[in-house]
Amino acid sequence: MGTTRLRRPPAPTDAERARSVAARGGIASLVGTGAPAATPLVHQIRADGSAALLLEDHDPVLELLRGHGGELAAMLEVTDRAPVELREPVRALLWITGRIRLPEPAAARRIAVQVADTHPDPALLRLGHGATLIRLDPGFAVISDAEGTAVLAPVELAAARPDPFCRVEGQWLAHLEHAHPEVLAALARYLPAPLRDTRHARVRPLAVDRCGLRLRVETPDGDHDVRLAWQDAANTVADLRRQLGLLVGCPFRDPATERPAG
Repeated sequence: MGTTRLRRPPAPTDAERARSVAARGGIASLVGTGAPAATPLVHQIRADGSAALLLEDHDPVLELLRGHGGELAAMLEVTDRAPVELREPVRALLWITGRIRLPEPAAARRIAVQVADTHPDPALLRLGHGATLIRLDPGFAVISDAEGTAVLAPVELAAARPDPFCRVEGQWLAHLEHAHPEVLAALARYLPAPLRDTRHARVRPLAVDRCGLRLRVETPDGDHDVRLAWQDAANTVADLRRQLGLLVGCPFRDPATERPAG
């Protein structure tokens, strides 16, 4: 007799998931320099896979960097947290390993303007006035989440596009969590049999992407992440509305994308 293999639901590619984590921003920490971990005032992973980091002038990393000729090995860790309050909120980690450098002042100002064009932050005004911008040129990246762990070359990260919903999912999932518990209850029927007892499990929205919806099931013995696939890939809000409606069982109405009254 042959062995039956369970088919995993489709998911975004490793590079796409990494780029989505980068696009959402998350919580960043610069480590591996030989100095204490640094928390950038502003960070952005740019289209080419490099990262721009704004640090306080007194950060020990900068002193160490200047003592090594303006170049140093480092790793940027980006923590991606769920947009709803979970007991285990971290849903993905992205590490970019490479070398940090001090750009010339004019180049640093150009990079800061480019960062502000897409992610304006008042802290960028501190450049040259208590803060210094450095650049991380990547050697490789690692993405780790419920889908798995993968190593990516800089060219793969640069070529990938973020998921179409990565910047708007927070409001969508929060509305689903707080206003439509009946939708989550309806989705519980797709869970693996051991997780369907909702008397002892709490079903939470974890993430949404073009391929489907990810749920976090909190049980007394731990947390379990489950991916539910759309019938067809979603690329617009209208697609998302229809696919969730089909999954819930009502193809004409998606409560999670309704505007709250008032």
